[in-house]
Amino acid sequence: MTEKPRTPEALLSRLTHPRHPRSNGYDVRWTIENQMGPHALWLLEWLAPALGLDRLPSGARVLDLGCGRAMTSVFLAREYGLQVTAADLWVKPDENAGRVAEAGVADRVLPVFAEAHDLPFAEASFDAIVSVDAYQYFGTNDLYLPTLTRLLKPGGRIGVVVPSVREEIAGAEPPEHLKAHWDPGFWAFHSPGWWRRNWTRTGAVTVETADWLEDGWRDWLLWSEVCAEESPSAFMAGLARDSVELLRADQGRLLGFARVVGRRS
Repeated sequence: MTEKPRTPEALLSRLTHPRHPRSNGYDVRWTIENQMGPHALWLLEWLAPALGLDRLPSGARVLDLGCGRAMTSVFLAREYGLQVTAADLWVKPDENAGRVAEAGVADRVLPVFAEAHDLPFAEASFDAIVSVDAYQYFGTNDLYLPTLTRLLKPGGRIGVVVPSVREEIAGAEPPEHLKAHWDPGFWAFHSPGWWRRNWTRTGAVTVETADWLEDGWRDWLLWSEVCAEESPSAFMAGLARDSVELLRADQGRLLGFARVVGRRS
């Protein structure tokens, strides 16, 4: 394990990322305390230009699906002036409401309890839908996307970032080098090409982006190392250690992140 950073300055230096200037403005301890996996703000900042968040008018309505502890919802409200519905199944709305209020965006972020297959929203409610490190848990079903994109206004966009494989696995499954670290949930990790085909054939969207984050595994590893050392949650620190072992075993051969953006047809 790398040497433990012991000061805010050391943490800030370690996690300041040249590709993510907006994310660099957020308190490092806040991001560590509220993490539930890979660095959600880094991934959202990668998604933003492909999704066209800067082109949305101030006050546009966005669904943040699987928002976790609402870090991404706070980011969407602060950075882009959006009205965000922060939907999650596991984190209670009251808990997220407190976090959102502390971040000063209670007037722009509405936390709700929602299960992805039973969303309580009217058709054409949103200008955009965002999902960061969550869509893989419910969106691999071939029939799911059309039920979700009905919530978009005509021409609205959906954008997701998901843990991914560079190419679909061929031969031994799981790959020999990852057998000791494999979890059944990893079968939901698919390649950008798989996601493009899955979305395109539904006819629900026109796929505008389906690509791979170069060296994304290195960012994932760095973040996991820090969270394994610094997370105040023993459970989250344990998950981060598992990710460190997985990513060190893989060394970028298979694992990383896919970004997928579609416009409602």
